[in-house]
Amino acid sequence: MSTTANGNDSKKFKGDIRGPGAPSRVIHIRKLPNDVTETEVISLGLPFGDATNLLMLKAKNQAFLEMNSEEAAQNMVGYYSTVMPFIRNHHVYVQFSNHKELKTDNSPNQERAQAALRALSAAHVDPAAAAPSTVLRVVVENLVYPVNLDALCQIFSRFGTVLRIIVFTKNSQFQALLQYPDGVSAQSAKLSLDGQNIYNGCCTLRISFSKLTSLNVKYNNEKSRDFTRPDLPSGDSQPVMEHPAMATAFTPGIISASPYAGATHAFPPTFTIQQAVSSPYPGLTVPALPGALASLSLPGATRLGFPHIPAGHCVLLVSNLNPERVTPHCLFILFGVYGDVMRVKILFNKKENALVQMSDSTQAQLAMSHLNGQRLHGKPLRITLSKHTSVQLPREGHEDQGLTKDYSNSPLHRFKKPGSKNYSNIFPPSATLHLSNIPPSVVEDDLKLLFSSSGAAVKAFKFFQKDHKMALIQMGSVEEAIESLIEFHNHDLGENHHLRVSFSKSSI
Repeated sequence: MSTTANGNDSKKFKGDIRGPGAPSRVIHIRKLPNDVTETEVISLGLPFGDATNLLMLKAKNQAFLEMNSEEAAQNMVGYYSTVMPFIRNHHVYVQFSNHKELKTDNSPNQERAQAALRALSAAHVDPAAAAPSTVLRVVVENLVYPVNLDALCQIFSRFGTVLRIIVFTKNSQFQALLQYPDGVSAQSAKLSLDGQNIYNGCCTLRISFSKLTSLNVKYNNEKSRDFTRPDLPSGDSQPVMEHPAMATAFTPGIISASPYAGATHAFPPTFTIQQAVSSPYPGLTVPALPGALASLSLPGATRLGFPHIPAGHCVLLVSNLNPERVTPHCLFILFGVYGDVMRVKILFNKKENALVQMSDSTQAQLAMSHLNGQRLHGKPLRITLSKHTSVQLPREGHEDQGLTKDYSNSPLHRFKKPGSKNYSNIFPPSATLHLSNIPPSVVEDDLKLLFSSSGAAVKAFKFFQKDHKMALIQMGSVEEAIESLIEFHNHDLGENHHLRVSFSKSSI
């Protein structure tokens, strides 16, 4: 078996016709779009480490990317086995190559590849001259879906430690100032994120270096945060914009008025977080990497590609279900946390598989990225994009044992109203649940008894101080919380009050 891929015989080079096999530093990437650039291919690998070589086989729509370590390559293949990589709306395929290293020639194509490698590799960034500032100014254009401080922290913390952040509205645009400890992190974040969309087709990031050298944060709240100072008061949630240099931080003309080129009217979120992790600063939590990345040992300054679901695709294939316990209703309630579920079909001959149709591709992406890998009925869910564009209902007179359900007119949809506040309260599955619509006669013990009635452990409970219609309840595990949400969302508490249950970002 050959262990070296040579660039000088690329015309007769066949690539690797095989499934993913033994780990190698060399990654084989297939089904690339015809007009793919070297930079786009390298960007697939950058979140996981530096790329050390590249061989483009454009005639075959393939490429070989050599990473700086086998560990980086393993992380890359592992990640893209659970999150579909896309380049220009083309689903591309990533697997280990048979080859252990790449040897390339000096052809013009290779010179272009080497130039792209040098431009993108973090190893070639001179830390001393990496960035004019450690503070970035971020403007979010075309703000169709809400974006908040926590979302920006999640996105930008992939490139280094976010020390401080302030969000505010200026000239009717949502903006932020964000400080890293070093210029390399700021440079990496700017290079990777400028012009990217948080959601496909909207919420476009425009990033420039700020003239400020540091941020002065006075309060830790939803408008400002200093991760090095957990002792700061929460204040009154007003944006803190008193830095004397602030006026000079905004130079006109940096931001283009048009949204990101190639935008389509479908809004898959690119950034999702599975759970918060403890920060080195007591009292503050910082976002974790997304589910598929949580188990990976990624380098400090990571850069993520932007996989998303193409417009019009809103059907998910859910597999590894427990066939003894799963029902269309349970999938409707669970997936309904992240969007309005239109139809659910449990497959007749393979009851561990189901199709879930969301109302749009954004919601499909939200559900997939938050629920993939989460445990339901003792088994981790596996969620991918289905090739189907809709779920077919059984023909009249053909009974399918109630395995297909149409929920398109359900009163339980959380996102029917445009601009619903539920859009800004979407959180990953967590052990703590948020309860609302609690009638005055229901007390703490009633709710604890209800949630423990299914055999789950209730660890803690707390009513909201100012509003006893709402409470937090902490279950014994995330899996117990998921099953409790399914069982008790819309539970009739009497007095015409149906309990509303969702995942909480807070803990008790």
